[in-house]
Amino acid sequence: MLKGLAITPPVVGRISIGRMVERNGKRLPEKDDQFTLTSQVQNREGWVLHPLDEALRKEAGGKLRSIPVRLLFNDPGLNLRADYSLFDRTTGRPVCVGNGETSRRMGKDGITQEVCPGPDGCPFAMGECKAYARLNVRVGDEDELGSFVLRTTSYNTIRTLAARLAYFDAVSDGRLACMPLELKLRGKSTTMSFRSAIYYVDLVVRSGLSLEQAIGEARALDQARKDAGFDQAALDEAARLGFANGAFEDLVEDVPAVVEEFYPGEAGVAGNGVPSGPSGGSLQDRLESKVARIAGG
Repeated sequence: MLKGLAITPPVVGRISIGRMVERNGKRLPEKDDQFTLTSQVQNREGWVLHPLDEALRKEAGGKLRSIPVRLLFNDPGLNLRADYSLFDRTTGRPVCVGNGETSRRMGKDGITQEVCPGPDGCPFAMGECKAYARLNVRVGDEDELGSFVLRTTSYNTIRTLAARLAYFDAVSDGRLACMPLELKLRGKSTTMSFRSAIYYVDLVVRSGLSLEQAIGEARALDQARKDAGFDQAALDEAARLGFANGAFEDLVEDVPAVVEEFYPGEAGVAGNGVPSGPSGGSLQDRLESKVARIAGG
């Protein structure tokens, strides 16, 4: 295995809320109140829809506000990875990734371990750091080890998904990967949203089932998998080792998705998916220069 390369779950598509539209040569996010499933291919109009998007939309009768899913792993932390992340908007590469206690920072001398005070109190990030999470789920039965990835910087989504995963793991006695679940889009209004609706993602028991019925199905599926020789513990361990093999999860191929999520309407993304951020050096260089000026008085 190549050291330094994070081995992540195979991705066959993306799950997003809303869509990207092009205005004045820049691709900007447009709010929506439904899910969209796309492939990993882009054209001039944006991300190409995945065939499952149309199929699920027909079942839903129009707007896609829930998606039946299963999880890949029993360990909640393998399904949902959340960090405080600082990305360079001109390259899309990670600069610093932390958990509120320690961080891994990419500098001129390589990767260093640093103290992580979180985004609000970090003098290095200067407001550029955000909570960032990736959730991998199975949609459909075509590929049992392939997944769709939902990327989000929403605190509401991250907090809700983390809680649901922990709770479903507890009530199913560690059979999280066997639970019949669905992603559900919810809306709420806050003072910070000026009373307008904002949307976040929840994870619930699949429609038509009670929690007790879902647990019963999970127990039956878990036993059937064991009888067939399916080793869920080994799969979890393989994923755990794969994530630990690299310092950062996101690769250069993820640049368009990362930049669109982190810097909508600010740096912008050109129609070909390449960041069109401001000139004047990388974010790493600009931040280090600011910190040096502040330290020098």
